[in-house]
Amino acid sequence: MIDPHLIAIALVFGIVAGFRTATAPAVYFLYRNGITPIGIILVVAALAEYVIDALPNCPSRTQPVGLIFRALSGGIVGWFIAGVPGAVAGISGAMLGAFGGQNCRLKAITSLGAIPAALAGDVAAIGLALLAVWWKHSL
Repeated sequence: MIDPHLIAIALVFGIVAGFRTATAPAVYFLYRNGITPIGIILVVAALAEYVIDALPNCPSRTQPVGLIFRALSGGIVGWFIAGVPGAVAGISGAMLGAFGGQNCRLKAITSLGAIPAALAGDVAAIGLALLAVWWKHSL
């Protein structure tokens, strides 16, 4: 039987993937494998996503292509954490993160402005990913 904590951690990583697609695999890969060429590539992809996400012409995270990649990201990380139940939790979390993150981002734009709202989303994604790593490490 899969530990329910692992499924919850997969869900959190899925939410991270819903916020920022590349952050979940980058943080989890670095946690599991340390600094390697693949880890560096994933971190560069995550950093590039932070820059692209702040651009005014960046497509919505809730468009089909964006959702597919977010679901894949959350599902793959979830699978590494807890097998098939983790993949389901990761995909579910990615959808929660994508739509919830979109809603929060739109509200933050009206009160903070576009760039601060994007940066707040980056910080939230990184913070949640680090929380999930800490939680997994403490098991």
